[in-house]
Amino acid sequence: MDFDLASRYIFDRLQRELKPALTYHCVDHTIDVLTAIRQLALLEKIDPYHKTLIETAALYHDAGMLVQYRDHESASVVMAKKTLPEFGYSESEIAEISELISVTKLPQRPCNHLEQIICDADLDYLGQDLFFINSFKLRLEWQLQGILQTTLSEWFEIQIKFLNEHHYFTNSAILLRNEKKLKNLEEIEKLCRQDAENRKS
Repeated sequence: MDFDLASRYIFDRLQRELKPALTYHCVDHTIDVLTAIRQLALLEKIDPYHKTLIETAALYHDAGMLVQYRDHESASVVMAKKTLPEFGYSESEIAEISELISVTKLPQRPCNHLEQIICDADLDYLGQDLFFINSFKLRLEWQLQGILQTTLSEWFEIQIKFLNEHHYFTNSAILLRNEKKLKNLEEIEKLCRQDAENRKS
């Protein structure tokens, strides 16, 4: 597996071809997920071979956005299967990477340790200060894609529901991010109450 070549290939395509309207699913998101993968893989004691597999899945997990927005994970798998053989990945390795990509589709239902790690990495921002920035990037992206037009109050409610239903899977992500995620939830609930009060007055 030549991870470096695969990385250069996919980042070059993402930087050149992703549409500006993808304000959340941009190159920065892929970098953030890859960074979280590396942190969690270290803490969860993942061996170098499987670390490379999950890092590769992180590179490709949103590459399908180059082709389609809805069900982009399926397009990401197609892209991985088409291009990874060029970088020395075997059929069995690509099959495992494809499963790792597919499991990032919401709602998350990981079936093994590596799948838990990539799911946690993909939503790592929920337990960071970056939550509010990314939340509004996603809202803008959905508006630009014509998927969902919401008032600020409606968006707050969507985010509250999502945060309440979400849970991290790995012990490391729970320790690293859960406390901050709950604080973010409290903050957005507070903003929602303030918005409701402002509309009444």
